[in-house]
Order: sequence, then structure tokens, then C-alpha cells
Amino acid sequence: MSDLGSGDEGISGSKYNASGMEGTSGRSDFDSTSKAQAGAQQSEQELATKMLQIQSKRFYLDVKQNRRGRFIKVAEIGADGRRSQVYLALSTAAEFRDHLSTFSDYYASLGPPNPDNLPEDGKLKSEMMIKDNRRYYLDLKENARGRFLRVSQTITRGGPRSQIAIPAQGMIEFRDALTDLLEEFGTNDGGYCNGIRSRFGLVVI
Repeated sequence: MSDLGSGDEGISGSKYNASGMEGTSGRSDFDSTSKAQAGAQQSEQELATKMLQIQSKRFYLDVKQNRRGRFIKVAEIGADGRRSQVYLALSTAAEFRDHLSTFSDYYASLGPPNPDNLPEDGKLKSEMMIKDNRRYYLDLKENARGRFLRVSQTITRGGPRSQIAIPAQGMIEFRDALTDLLEEFGTNDGGYCNGIRSRFGLVVI
């Protein structure tokens, strides 16, 4: 479903490493954690998590808290074991939820896919979100494998670009899971503005 070539595949956390997960072996990238990363993880508290199975993909929505505040980490694990993730401040997650409703309505209004008449750039509808020095590009796309919502996160000062792809049929389920978390934890970022650490260094968000 995805046309991703995401460079952010270093998702830390043992739950993503569960035995029997599609496309994973007994040891993976998740196991390689430096002492510095371990210290950062210890200072980061997970408040809640939801797991969604959408077609061949698994999505983990984790509400986390560190000294900068609260945020949501969205991790995608494909059937081939590819891992990618994006980070959302709670206020951005609320905006994203609203966009998911709009994209879902638009998707429902579309006719069946026509492989012989695909959009030239694959894009059916696009939106953008801006939060401090971050930009999020939301693109409902169509290719020979189907329709999906690509969510790309970029940082204005440079750094790794990360993206996930949600199968279009799962946008409502994804929105509802996000809504449940926001109803429990609210949309106040709690001072979260600077960043978190990943295996690639400081992700400034």
C-alpha cells in the first residue's frame, strides 16, 4: 500500500519487538540501544498506548511524557518489518484528527479506483499542518496497489524526514483511536516544544 522509503526506522521499545510479529526476527534494530538512548528512554514515561491492525500493517499510538511535556508517537510496522514513525504534539494530533475526518469524507465520495486513469502525481487531496519548526504534509494518494494517506514530517532546520502511510480504509478507525486518546489526555502540549531523542539523535519537534 505504501510508497514509502522512510529513513526513520529506529523505533525503540520492546513491545514492537514481540515474537511472532510479521516481518520480524528474534533480533532487530530495536535491540540496538546505546547507554545514552537508554537514559533518555528512562526519563520518558509512556502514559497510554493503542494498537491498530489495518490491512497488513500495525500502528502503535503511544501517549508519552518527558520533561518537555506530552506528545503522541505514531509508529507504523509493515508486513515486511519496515518501521517508521512520526511525532505529534497533542494540539497537532487534534488538528490531524480533524483532517482525518475530512479525508475520510472525501475518500467516501470517490468512485472505485481506475488503474488506467491514475493521477499523474498520485495525489487525490493534500493538506499541510505547521507546528513551530515542523511541517506535516498530508497526501491522500492512489497507486496501482490502492489508496492511502501519506503523513510526512519535516523539520525546517534539517534532520531526518519521517513518514507513515495509512491505508485509506483505515482512516476512520485511526481517527477514532486518536480521538479516544485526546479525550483522555486533552490537547494541551504541556510545554512540549523542543524534541525527543531517537537513534538518529535529537529529533527537534
